[in-house]
Amino acid sequence: MTTFAQKYQPNWESINSRPVPQWFEDVKFGIFIHWGVYSVPAWAPASADIGVYAKYSEWYWWRINEDSKAGKLFRDYHNSMYGEQFKYQDFAPQFKAQHFDPNHWADVFKRAGARYVVLTSKHHEGFTLWPSEQSWNWNSVDIGPHRDLCGELTQAVKDAGLHMGFYYSLYEWYNPLYRNNIQNYVDHHMIPQMKDLVNRYEPDVFWTDGEWDHPSETWKSTEFLAWLYNESPVKETVAVNDRWGKETRGVHGGYFTTEYDMVHNNEGIGEVERPWEECRGIGTSFGYNQIETLEHYMTSDALVDLLIEKVAAGGNLLLDVGPTSDGRIPVIQQQRLLDMGDWMNINGEAIYGTRRWENANMNKSENVFFTRKGNDLYVLCTEFPQSPVAVKGLKNAGEVTLLGYNGRVRSRKSGDTLTITMPEITPATYQGKYAWVFRVKNAL
Repeated sequence: MTTFAQKYQPNWESINSRPVPQWFEDVKFGIFIHWGVYSVPAWAPASADIGVYAKYSEWYWWRINEDSKAGKLFRDYHNSMYGEQFKYQDFAPQFKAQHFDPNHWADVFKRAGARYVVLTSKHHEGFTLWPSEQSWNWNSVDIGPHRDLCGELTQAVKDAGLHMGFYYSLYEWYNPLYRNNIQNYVDHHMIPQMKDLVNRYEPDVFWTDGEWDHPSETWKSTEFLAWLYNESPVKETVAVNDRWGKETRGVHGGYFTTEYDMVHNNEGIGEVERPWEECRGIGTSFGYNQIETLEHYMTSDALVDLLIEKVAAGGNLLLDVGPTSDGRIPVIQQQRLLDMGDWMNINGEAIYGTRRWENANMNKSENVFFTRKGNDLYVLCTEFPQSPVAVKGLKNAGEVTLLGYNGRVRSRKSGDTLTITMPEITPATYQGKYAWVFRVKNAL
């Protein structure tokens, strides 16, 4: 169990001393949801050579006003479809969520094998999915769905036994208060909204973003986090990320984050002591992009491999779905998730509650990964092993089994190396696919 200090001070040394709750390290697989007014136009140039970040459909409002190669593509599309006089705000009444069934969403996420969910309570457009007093007439209760989307999904997700959390954008592109008086914005808009989310819904995750315009001191991040850790109703359980100011990613906060394997424009975060999490979409965007094709979507096989890669490296995977404006999770996204769930039904013990194996580096292979749980080692093969698998650096080696298979697995230990031979499996004796996992008991 994670233990916490009695009092955290509003400075990074104190805030950083709080452990990330153990539940977050144990769950490994979560679902990200990007859903808002941007789900109405639901468009980005998915195939254009404009960089990863410029293909995000949730940035539609910003891009149609941006003087850039990407901006021109967005603007040309917008003007041809809606006309130059059609404002982004005019999309809001069309964001109706009329087919939104929170219990169905929660069921899909649970069947996918996910253990936590993070919903965009407010993206950079400033539109909130709950009745925020600070966003009058620019929220899902006053306009569009006329529903408390945050509240409904929170109830369904918690009822399903999953952890529920919120993404929250610190900044808002076109909020006049943000643009003209940042301190008033922080004191009277941002912090009251964040506290309202926490007090109202008691989330297990508070996932901030949009921090890059200002240092954490301007955002008063440590003051908010001291309140969150000392006084809030989730002070013992909440997990937070590292996006609290332009200087904080990979440095301060709770767990560290990567996005499409990047930290801003830098590749990865390397090996870190803090828990960490990779987030990305199934396709090229977080928000729904109606023009994405099968070629833009990762296959189910690739997604299982991605999960294995991140967990073996000590991280979590927060995989995004982008619902349509009427509240449906696209069928192709559901199919991908349920395929992952089928794999997890057989092999989940090699994912949940595991940790990185310290000797993994001496066994580097393109298609073989490792996780550990207690004294047991899991050997995860993302390609079917056509030849014996050799594992170095083992003190011992007990019984070797193939998860999902009842037959015998042959193995031989010589020195600190264990050699495992794949059994001759058939569809009648083994139902799995995508990746094959051996458990070595008492190996460590």
